[in-house]
Amino acid sequence: VQLQASGGGLVQAGGSLRVSCTGSGRTFSNYAMGWFRQAPGKEREFVALINRSGFSTYSDSVAGRFTISRDSAKNTVYLQMNNVKPEDTAVYYCAARIGAALSWTSRMIDYWGQGTLVTVSS
Repeated sequence: VQLQASGGGLVQAGGSLRVSCTGSGRTFSNYAMGWFRQAPGKEREFVALINRSGFSTYSDSVAGRFTISRDSAKNTVYLQMNNVKPEDTAVYYCAARIGAALSWTSRMIDYWGQGTLVTVSS
């Protein structure tokens, strides 16, 4: 079972970027899928998740700027990041956990992706 993240890169503050994560080795239709991020010297933090119903939740730091979506037929979750800020700079990790949730901690995750680096320049 594998989660493969892609789409990271360098973006200017105020710009937009979309990262994607595709699962393989099993179906993730019964899993909530989402994202964490980890900035240098900081702990990994929850960003957003989307349940199989389509219900989504966000951390306060990204609410209103980021949008999470999923294509269950493709086992893929997306994170559209708009109006990015330098403090959004981090390695973004996709994650999956069986069942529904309103929020996650790192210890709750069943599967992790390898991470994709997002750098926001000021």
